[in-house]
Amino acid sequence: MIYPWHQPQWRQLAAHWQNRPNAWLFTGRQNTGKTAFARFTAQALLCESPTEGCEPCGVCASCHLFAQNSHPDFYELTPEIPDGEAVGRKLLQIKIDAVRAVVEDIYLTSVRGGLRVVLVHPAENMNVQAANGLLKALEEPPAHVVFLLVTHARDKLLPTIKSRCRQLVLPPPSREAALDYLRGEGVEQAEALLAFHSGAPLFEAAPELDGVRRELLDLLAAPRLLAILDFAAAFDKLKQPLAVFIDWMQKWLLDVGLAQQGMPPLYYPEYAQKLADTAAKTDAGRLFALTGRLNALSPYGYHTLSVKMQLEFLLTEYLEFWQNK
Repeated sequence: MIYPWHQPQWRQLAAHWQNRPNAWLFTGRQNTGKTAFARFTAQALLCESPTEGCEPCGVCASCHLFAQNSHPDFYELTPEIPDGEAVGRKLLQIKIDAVRAVVEDIYLTSVRGGLRVVLVHPAENMNVQAANGLLKALEEPPAHVVFLLVTHARDKLLPTIKSRCRQLVLPPPSREAALDYLRGEGVEQAEALLAFHSGAPLFEAAPELDGVRRELLDLLAAPRLLAILDFAAAFDKLKQPLAVFIDWMQKWLLDVGLAQQGMPPLYYPEYAQKLADTAAKTDAGRLFALTGRLNALSPYGYHTLSVKMQLEFLLTEYLEFWQNK
């Protein structure tokens, strides 16, 4: 399916259907429907009786196989979680072995006599070896093979991969469209969750983490040393990566910075008054320094650092910032 806010982009793509490239790169914000758009495109490419608008018919043999995730000419490269293992603090990657297996197959004859389609998502999760392996196939693409790459972070891709793809930006929905979608899905606290997820409505529901995040926000509004130590220990037991905490706190500090400039919060509008109170007692220089410490740790968000120790350090630094010492 294609979400309503991406219909203009589909019409743009369909208008040039006969001059399609051998590789597309769909870019945009995470959780806004890019992968769904890419799957729809893949089904249309494989469909044996597409409509006049180049959409898949939904009734041919290929469409049935695609709907059942068993089309022999469709390949999907995405990070895999080994059976019986939790994601935990691992940074999931698309590895070279998976790329090699697909590349070997696509040089063979198509099973159903049409195109072969390779979907890679999120493309920035390919490690260096996998990216170079895919690049070789993009440089000398087999006949009748189309690559569809989806990325949330275009700048993390190799420039040589980007240069061999036709790029299509898939914008996020308007705030009104996103809220309408969430309310239609029966999501509670839709406005608060949409703000936290940067206006991207297709986020994965995580009520247990939402509760922990609220505990953190209450703590940041009125930090206390013993409460900081308790929260660090509780968060560590969740086995979540440091990247999750850094994301939560970076958004809080950004909203504090906005409040210092008399502007409304972006991520935590329900905490507007507490953010304003924090902004009134702190200064921009110390806020900038604390934000810098968070940014320096961001590359290690999935590292084997002690998450508990890092939280204690960062929250203690925040306590000093909040006390304006």
